[in-house]
Amino acid sequence: MTEILAQDEINQLLSAISSEEVDTEESVVSTETHRIKIYDFKRPDKFSKEQIRTFTMLHEVFARLATTSLSGQLRSLVQVHVASVDQLTYEEFIRSLPNPTTLAIINMNPLKGSIIFGVDSAITFSIIDRLFGGRGDPAKIIRELTDIEQSVMEGIIVRLLGNIRESWSQVVDLRPRLGQLETNPQFAQIVPPTEMTVVVTMEAKVGEVEGMMIVCIPYLTIEPIVSKLSAQYWYSSVRKSDMSEHSNSIKERLLSITVPIIAEIDTLVISLQDIFSLKVGDVVRLSNTRVNDPISIRVGDQLKYRCRPGCVGNRVAVQIVEQILDARTDEQSLHLMLEKGENSE
Repeated sequence: MTEILAQDEINQLLSAISSEEVDTEESVVSTETHRIKIYDFKRPDKFSKEQIRTFTMLHEVFARLATTSLSGQLRSLVQVHVASVDQLTYEEFIRSLPNPTTLAIINMNPLKGSIIFGVDSAITFSIIDRLFGGRGDPAKIIRELTDIEQSVMEGIIVRLLGNIRESWSQVVDLRPRLGQLETNPQFAQIVPPTEMTVVVTMEAKVGEVEGMMIVCIPYLTIEPIVSKLSAQYWYSSVRKSDMSEHSNSIKERLLSITVPIIAEIDTLVISLQDIFSLKVGDVVRLSNTRVNDPISIRVGDQLKYRCRPGCVGNRVAVQIVEQILDARTDEQSLHLMLEKGENSE
């Protein structure tokens, strides 16, 4: 909030400056330091904070799915969780990776582009050792993968592609496909070096071995769906999918429910004495329904249809001739008809 100085305060300040009691250069520097914001035009931020939060939520879902998937496949305790989400140029991302690193180039159909899913050497060799019957110990010497080891890691990554698809299902229906596997970061060139990317770093633990998993998503790849990368859109999609799932489940359960259907010829109001005097063979005269008039079908407690009585073979049946759209209105009209019949008597 701006403070307005009184004239006496202004005079005191001017006298202090003239007597060199106040360092004017220090004041200017400190004031300018708060106002200046450093911006690098070579590395423009293409993702907003809200979009970064959405990336975090999406990959937290992926981390939970990957934890369950890898734990079942490796038969060992596996923990994966998101450590950080950063914006980097693709060149900075490649330089930050050690050589060798298991890098999978994944085609993100229907998006026109690819992403990189990386697993560091410690986790890679721990997974391979575990699948080959070992205890999951990391390699003592960092080396390139053999053809068999590379084939094993391709199988692991293909399994994780299903988790990527499921975690992104609230934003876009992806069909990720493994393109190729590289161990030298310099050979994994999918976008220009200056292109901005989102780098999701996940800490992974397989047994007692700890390492990193990295997902690099270039801006060019997800540019068509950038507008959907908002928390509001993501949560609304989750709610819509949940509601559709619940409604489908409710419909399936309702289809298996049995309800009584009763064809009512007529409704007659008589005294209790007349009911007790009824004997086998007596005829009850219905005053409100004629022979050719349709009768009502009641489903549960609601009037739903008009029908005509008849026979199908040796069985008594009814044929529906009309649907009652407003059951309550029809029921009220039926009560009015009964009341008129009683008054006429």
